[in-house]
Amino acid sequence: MDDYTPQLPDEDSLYEHYAFTVDKGQTPLRIDKYLMNFVENATRNKIQAAAKNGSIFVNDETVKSSYKVKPLDNIRVLFTHPPHENLLVGEDIPIDVIYEDDELLVVNKPAGMVVHPGHGNYSGTLINALIHRFDNLPNNSSERPGLVHRIDKDTSGLLVVAKTEKAMAHLSLQFAKKTSEREYVAIVWGHIEEDEGTVEGHIGRHPKNRLQNTVFLGDEADKGKPAITHYKVLERLGYVTLVSCKLETGRTHQIRVHMKHIGHTLFNDERYGGEKILKGTTFTKYKQFVENCFKVLPRQALHAKTLGFKHPKTGEFMRFDTPIPDDMQQCIEKWKSYSKHQELD
Repeated sequence: MDDYTPQLPDEDSLYEHYAFTVDKGQTPLRIDKYLMNFVENATRNKIQAAAKNGSIFVNDETVKSSYKVKPLDNIRVLFTHPPHENLLVGEDIPIDVIYEDDELLVVNKPAGMVVHPGHGNYSGTLINALIHRFDNLPNNSSERPGLVHRIDKDTSGLLVVAKTEKAMAHLSLQFAKKTSEREYVAIVWGHIEEDEGTVEGHIGRHPKNRLQNTVFLGDEADKGKPAITHYKVLERLGYVTLVSCKLETGRTHQIRVHMKHIGHTLFNDERYGGEKILKGTTFTKYKQFVENCFKVLPRQALHAKTLGFKHPKTGEFMRFDTPIPDDMQQCIEKWKSYSKHQELD
């Protein structure tokens, strides 16, 4: 029996790092196991240590790590220090600026760079680079300086950054009203029969794995937010397909979730199962070929290629385009060569 007598600080001096409301259908589960599905980069030891320190609250009461969560429990994780993402520090990190004026800049983000600080990624982000380079960037609704929109860590490509309050308001409205233009290029598993199509399905947190999102339809649609993705086949490469995806909405992981939903998970998308061989033969040579492709492209095959919007000051529509990065292009070339020389099932 462990000795559970944490010395608790006054709650007014604590900072909230995480907050969850347990789903209605949740079966009883130890809170240390439960939180491992919700908190990125968390280990069970860290969660148990947080419980021992009195940092985990359920319905405003501290609990042990053995506490079993119940439906609609309100879980909060509080610490005496503010979340790291609130402690923004400028860092001299090079960024690829492809356009800049007094109102905004357009950045070509490399794969591997996190857009804003968050749990597990407190430095080396695009925001760290931006606040080193610019003073007094306007905050968005989430208190993140300059950011109008975001793309995932391992997605490469274009982002627009606002330098003034007017630009932030104007650009954010364009994204909200769906008048901005965003086109991505992706490699997905499988042979897509139709030349183009549209995926519509509300997107929300996966009920069992909070690090994923999923599609909710029918009576469950209210668990997510409306999301629409238009896709077009650019090239069929045997067991994978190169597609263009245009976003009508901008939900977290939208393309990754929608393409998986229609049976075409992004190539090497580890979070959604695309790092497994989902299509193809059982031959050892094929397995080696795919693993070589994974080595060439050690991330999900997704690039934010084109970005268009009206300039907040001039009203001129501006469109920017970037080439597919080398890692993704090499992977495409490998599949082109393979599909030419192999008889596919």
